[in-house]
Amino acid sequence: MSTATLDSPALKHGEADGHIGLRANLRHTGALVRRNLLWIKKDPESMFDAVLMPIVFTLLFVYVFGGSIGKAMGGGQDAYVQYVIPGMLAMMSMNIAQAVGTGFNEDFQKGIMDRFRSLPISRGSVLIAKISVELVRMLIATTIVMIVGVLVGFDIENWGGLFAAVGLSALFGSAVMWIFLVLGVTMKNAQSVQAMGFLVMMPLQFGSSIFAPTGNMPGWLQGFTKYNPMSGLADAARGLMTSGHPITHGLWVTLAWTVGLTVIMAPIAIHKFTKKS
Repeated sequence: MSTATLDSPALKHGEADGHIGLRANLRHTGALVRRNLLWIKKDPESMFDAVLMPIVFTLLFVYVFGGSIGKAMGGGQDAYVQYVIPGMLAMMSMNIAQAVGTGFNEDFQKGIMDRFRSLPISRGSVLIAKISVELVRMLIATTIVMIVGVLVGFDIENWGGLFAAVGLSALFGSAVMWIFLVLGVTMKNAQSVQAMGFLVMMPLQFGSSIFAPTGNMPGWLQGFTKYNPMSGLADAARGLMTSGHPITHGLWVTLAWTVGLTVIMAPIAIHKFTKKS
């Protein structure tokens, strides 16, 4: 992080927080986005999760579980590829969202937030900039998932649906980020944020239709998966990208969770961040 970035005119031309106009907020957010992108450029290892994780998980599920699950579905590995690749979009949205919490917490631990506190910038712009950069990372991870998916045999039947699915994934991912921003502010260290994120992600991801159909799951678990946002996003993505899969229920479940999480968690995140900073 360069001092010049933090001392840029876009961050200086403001007033006391609470009296900053929309244009100033946009300038502050843009400057902070630039600062975060420059930090990634100086630390390319921070992109490993967005670049390598999609490759590893896609190959793992396709070649380790693809044959057996595909056979159980009445097809084979090719059938499983068509099933699991859209589901991977949901997985990436959750996994990348977690990183915003750990990064946010580390900024507090390193004293970067103390520097922000001394600047006449909107507190909300710090949060929006974090989410904006993580959305860029999420789109990179999603692109890699689709490239690897095509290489292992995934057939994109609806290109318009593909872009709609990616947009829906980014929309839901941005809502989930508010949860991890709250964790990033309230937890003592980044390891605690990761541990809590793991406890949240594992039941949602594996208790869903991301990796396998839910028809053979116990009845109580099927009830959970029906309204699990991960299942909703995975099912909606399948319906948008491939034929033969319903869209409506998954779409509405995903949108309902997206709106609900944003309306509830965004004010909490902004309040806790403002109070702490």
